Amino acid sequence: MTPTPMLFLLLLGLIGAQATATMDLRTAAAMAAGLCKTRPTDIVFIIDSSRSVRPSEFEQVKVFLAKVIEGLDVGPNATRVGVVNYASRVKNEVSLKTHRTKAGLIKAVTKIEPLSTGTMTGLAIQFSLNVAFSEAEGARVKSPDISKVAIIVTDGRPQDNVKEVAQRARDAGIEIFAIGVGRVDMSTLKQMASDPLDDHVDYVESYSVIEKLTKKFQEAFCACSNSATDVVFLIDGSKSVRPENFELVKKWINQIVDKLDVSDAKAHVGLVQYSSSVRQEFPLGRYNNKKDLKDAVKKMAYMERGTMTGQALRYLTDNSFSPGQGARPGVTKVGIVFTDGRSQDYIGDAAKKAKEQGYKMYAVGVGNAVEDELKEIASEPTGEHYFYTADFKTMTQIAKKLQINICQEEDPCECDSLVKFQKKVEDALQALTKKYILYFM
Repeated sequence: MTPTPMLFLLLLGLIGAQATATMDLRTAAAMAAGLCKTRPTDIVFIIDSSRSVRPSEFEQVKVFLAKVIEGLDVGPNATRVGVVNYASRVKNEVSLKTHRTKAGLIKAVTKIEPLSTGTMTGLAIQFSLNVAFSEAEGARVKSPDISKVAIIVTDGRPQDNVKEVAQRARDAGIEIFAIGVGRVDMSTLKQMASDPLDDHVDYVESYSVIEKLTKKFQEAFCACSNSATDVVFLIDGSKSVRPENFELVKKWINQIVDKLDVSDAKAHVGLVQYSSSVRQEFPLGRYNNKKDLKDAVKKMAYMERGTMTGQALRYLTDNSFSPGQGARPGVTKVGIVFTDGRSQDYIGDAAKKAKEQGYKMYAVGVGNAVEDELKEIASEPTGEHYFYTADFKTMTQIAKKLQINICQEEDPCECDSLVKFQKKVEDALQALTKKYILYFM
């Protein structure tokens, strides 16, 4: 990828700062600002400062928080951040309504002091549910367009129950990430975290390496939605899918829609269903807000019958991305093909044509889907563009991966580029970070 002039200048600035080791957190935050538009999110960090967490280790947690904040699009209408500090008692250090800029947030984080008593993690989750995520403290009204996220960092076994209160928080729509350090009880982390656990539970050996999780959370909250994208779903509605699984497929589509910046100027979405024939459910651009789009997906009726994937791919290349069907010139074209079985016709020519026309093709298979066919449909590198799972119930994991990868490669908001850029931010901050930690030891 050829760097844009802006990105090139920013990289030069970072390299210079790394050489002199004089960049402060606010400078880094300012330089990273604007590269990634994170979808509107209320994030609350719940950090353990019990007596088992030494002062120098607690400083490392704060550096981790600051680095994650650097990668967020902080603002009243974008991402709001709160911090809850807990031990035997709970302290609301930063409310979601308090700081609307990165500089203010990071300064507030650096001032947090450890409580140094017991480990009442359940109490902290309950406090977050009742107080930190309340409208009075700056949380926004529950909406499909606004995510609620709690990130728990702990190094021990709770002295109270966490299972039931964590379930209440998840039922309230809060997505919970659980980070364990050192001697942490892993079963407790799993009781707290949202599904799938592989995406929501992390472990590090010590606080000294917690910052290696920075990249994960920078990726998790990057919507990569600054560029316009035309996305068409090509969905297998053959009889082998079965009605109950077809409902899961529709939910899966809407999971991906949730991660897109659907609007007149940004992401447009079209939907095509196929079996023995092909049926366009709706073209690109018909729905320009998430609510109407998701409602239309829910109304999709199940076709049943055969599996003519080749015919469906020909429809995609000949019709779905044409101007007459709402496609926009000069906009990234993304095709997401879902199937649960072997195609009953030849797919090779149509799959090749889609890629030759510059479409970014993702292939998703479930159950009896043939991996060789998925690879033939998928864009290069195939390992990043085809996905397979044996069970419809585990499709949520694929939805998360697709959300990360739907980005325009030439745009600075492209996820891999963002992570590389922010890695340079981390490198530039490394000397400062070490100096900062040693100061408190």
